[in-house]
Amino acid sequence: MTGELIVPRDAPDDLIRAAGGVVIRFVSAGHVEVACVYREARGDWTFPKGKLDQGETFEQAAVREVFEETGMQCRVVRFVGTTNYTHRKGKPKIVAYYLMEVSDGEFAPNDEVDELVWLPFDQVRHHLTWDRDRELFELVERLPEVRARAS
Repeated sequence: MTGELIVPRDAPDDLIRAAGGVVIRFVSAGHVEVACVYREARGDWTFPKGKLDQGETFEQAAVREVFEETGMQCRVVRFVGTTNYTHRKGKPKIVAYYLMEVSDGEFAPNDEVDELVWLPFDQVRHHLTWDRDRELFELVERLPEVRARAS
């Protein structure tokens, strides 16, 4: 049920392509937690993400970036959506996000991420720094895969 994002041919030449994950774990019947990461260099709470490497698909990049930033191996459940914004260096940026479920691993602070917290589903939106992340999370909240397990 995953899908690959297709960037239009007329996309700007300097478009930054990135991918990330909304990482979830099921802690008990009806309780879902979501990983939010803190990046001290940016002073923000967000979801793990990063730029595509040459020849990588958005989905491959999302799995790799989530592992690099969180130390967790994850299974892609489905494509969630994208965020689009102007990067701090003035270039257009698109980030494709996938809903992911943790299968193994443990967080340790690294070059990209200083802290990771697991939050109950109903606290995630209030914890995120960026409106675009909150809007993306609203899409996650409506997904049948999440609603069925979190009800």
